[in-house]
Amino acid sequence: MKKVLVLLMVLLFAGSFLFAAGSSEKAVSDKAITLKVANYALLESGYEQFWKNIKTNFEAKNPTIKIEWVTAPYGEIVNQVVNMAGGGDMVDVIFGEIGWVPGLVDTGLAAPITDILSPEFVNDFFPDVLKSFEIDGKPYGIPLYVSPYVLYYNKDLFKQAGLDPNKPPKTYTEMLAYAEKLSKLKDSNGNKVFAFGQTTASVPVSGSSINAMIFNFGGQVLDAQGKLSVDNQGFRDTISMLQVLDQKGYNPQNAKLKDIRNLFALGQLAMYYDQSWGFNGVQSINPKAKDFTASAEPLKGGSGSGESLLQAHCFILMDNGAAQRDALSKFVEYVISEEVLSDYLRDITPAYPAKKAMANMESVANNGVLKGASPAAGRVRAQTIIPQISALNLELCSLAQAVTVGKQDVSSAIEKFKTSAVVKISQ
Repeated sequence: MKKVLVLLMVLLFAGSFLFAAGSSEKAVSDKAITLKVANYALLESGYEQFWKNIKTNFEAKNPTIKIEWVTAPYGEIVNQVVNMAGGGDMVDVIFGEIGWVPGLVDTGLAAPITDILSPEFVNDFFPDVLKSFEIDGKPYGIPLYVSPYVLYYNKDLFKQAGLDPNKPPKTYTEMLAYAEKLSKLKDSNGNKVFAFGQTTASVPVSGSSINAMIFNFGGQVLDAQGKLSVDNQGFRDTISMLQVLDQKGYNPQNAKLKDIRNLFALGQLAMYYDQSWGFNGVQSINPKAKDFTASAEPLKGGSGSGESLLQAHCFILMDNGAAQRDALSKFVEYVISEEVLSDYLRDITPAYPAKKAMANMESVANNGVLKGASPAAGRVRAQTIIPQISALNLELCSLAQAVTVGKQDVSSAIEKFKTSAVVKISQ
């Protein structure tokens, strides 16, 4: 009888323990999780409402997950994330650009996306796009959408200059012929109209844009091993073209992309290179810009075929443990979906989907702003990723300024660039 009582007590205790354990697991799974999402776009008027809606709608669908925004201006958000991590407060994800990936990997913050996201989700992305995010064979960062650099042009200014707005230039030689006519125009207030805009200001994104131009000419800056490789005709032709554009007064000198977008929005710039989503900045300045804006493929120069640099807005993920990984995976899959991005890509940020399942989205296929540049999406090249890519891009800007603002000889400026660039990428 005692044995029976002991056995019953053991079973009762075990059952109580299992019930308590089950209750504990349920309590853990029901506990609210906070995802810290670093996002500079919340401070930019054209994007703020979209991201606020993301938070509201995602939290409604996932009541146990809360989104906490971490914000700082575009040029400061990466340092903000790094400094927070140094103080023991690591965010879960940062919304940024593909060029930010190597630096965040080098600091040890970025995690391989395959450590956090499901294979089914990752495998739906175009392989060549994901390959652009690889470091040592692993992809770091997952793109929301992608773009080559786009040649935007003003159809109204083309008409005023006697040019066919349905026939944009295809080569740099044609562009210079168009630019000669366009540069003679004045706007309604008598202001000068610049013919062609290429950013050269001292910010990393300007260096990326110059790199894209080098690809247009069939050149390169880095070889496949990440070593400096600028002794090629395409590189030299690009720097020479920047000097020609400056000498003729076609390109606004030492301008940031935001300055160029402003000129384009106000009808004071006829053609310019930008990431496809840069049109949001133009439209936020001039809501009627869609009426005169058209896009074309990047120009072909020298022996090049008009290849361009792949650009992407992406999520760069950080690993804060199992519970955070699960919540983060849900957040990423929610945002990078047709449900969320369809209107965004049509109305706010013209760009191309990175997922195969989203390739034929109506909002992209019938996007008038993107239509002319669509063929270029198949002619993009990925820059070799090195941790010092931002520093190298700044050196490209310095080279561009040397042959424009500084009026230096192209050959001697390139030689000085080679010396300083080697130092930068070896640090």
